[in-house]
Amino acid sequence: MSEENSLISHLIELRTRILRALLSVMLVFLCLAYFANDLYQLLAEPLLKTLPDNASMIATDVASPFFAPFKLTLVLSFFIAIPFVLYQVWGFVAPGLYRNEKKLVAPLLLSSTLLFYAGMAFAYFVVFPIAFAFFTSVAPEGVTVATDINSYLNFVLKLFFAFGMSFEIPVAIVLLCWTGITDADSLRQKRPYVVVAAFIVGMLLTPPDVISQTLLAVPMWILFEFGVIVGGIYSKKDDEDASAE
Repeated sequence: MSEENSLISHLIELRTRILRALLSVMLVFLCLAYFANDLYQLLAEPLLKTLPDNASMIATDVASPFFAPFKLTLVLSFFIAIPFVLYQVWGFVAPGLYRNEKKLVAPLLLSSTLLFYAGMAFAYFVVFPIAFAFFTSVAPEGVTVATDINSYLNFVLKLFFAFGMSFEIPVAIVLLCWTGITDADSLRQKRPYVVVAAFIVGMLLTPPDVISQTLLAVPMWILFEFGVIVGGIYSKKDDEDASAE
């Protein structure tokens, strides 16, 4: 009976934390909804700067001018609320962790959030201007570049997610080293394969141009090297703790 009550209490706590996470996203959305058009204008700025004179974005669907900015606002609300969402995840799993696990998980949650934001910022400030300038410059003569606002939104959200997730490589490597699945020396030996894999992933997740693929693959390789260094430190700590015992 006690186990059943414990299971019910855990389910209630899980429901509560999920509701809190959803409410945080909706609260941010309500605060940003009024600025939906301004936010879309800011998102479209890297493309608008590269469009030829007298060219502009278009809406091929009747409802796109209304739904595209609000779709962006909803996704942006989730991105902004990620720290609070992860805090709810931490609050749910923390009681079941050992002290040494808590010391690792808390920094990883913080670093994963910051790395995801860094990936998005890298995409917006570095990749978008270069990629959009390339796309508009290779348009055939006589073709007017006029991008649909909904297609553009889907395109940039895909890139945001791709770069945000690719910047999580150090976190994944630290977890692999800490759990003993692999170690830093083994990962260093696989460096040539990792470099090839980074360019393959860049090819699959970015537009079909060499510039975007390289701009994703090179940071992934650098983050891999950084993750190997940090993962080696955690592996050494674990070895020292085990020898001390």
